[in-house]
Amino acid sequence: MRLLLCYGIGLIFGVGISMSGMANPAKVLNFFDVAGIWDPSLGFVMGGALAVTFVGYRFVLKRPGPVLGGMFQLPRRRDLDMPLLGGAAIFGVGWGIAGFCPGGALPAIGTGDTNVLIFVAALLAGIGTVKMSYAISNARNRAKTT
Repeated sequence: MRLLLCYGIGLIFGVGISMSGMANPAKVLNFFDVAGIWDPSLGFVMGGALAVTFVGYRFVLKRPGPVLGGMFQLPRRRDLDMPLLGGAAIFGVGWGIAGFCPGGALPAIGTGDTNVLIFVAALLAGIGTVKMSYAISNARNRAKTT
């Protein structure tokens, strides 16, 4: 049952991303092109998502835990550190260059477009590189303390 619910949630997300145009890199790039063919429609998509999230969190976080079990995993840190700022900068630059973000690219994989497949491959390589660098850094830190 849990797997079926997760599939349904992913399907709703993918359909919403596709319908809003966020899986179309040309539409995304036109949103960033304020000096040229600016398309403000994605601003409404993002604004709507923020409004739903703002209201939704007020209801959801009153519950003792998630519906599917466990406990809420909320960030405890509130400071802005270099990994957060660097990751946000890399995300923004990549989104502006490629016209894809992970949320828009994953539903677009089904199109078979080579650009989408290259983006997702680069995304996975980047995730793997960061995980490997954190593992190496943690191993070095453990070695220093022993």
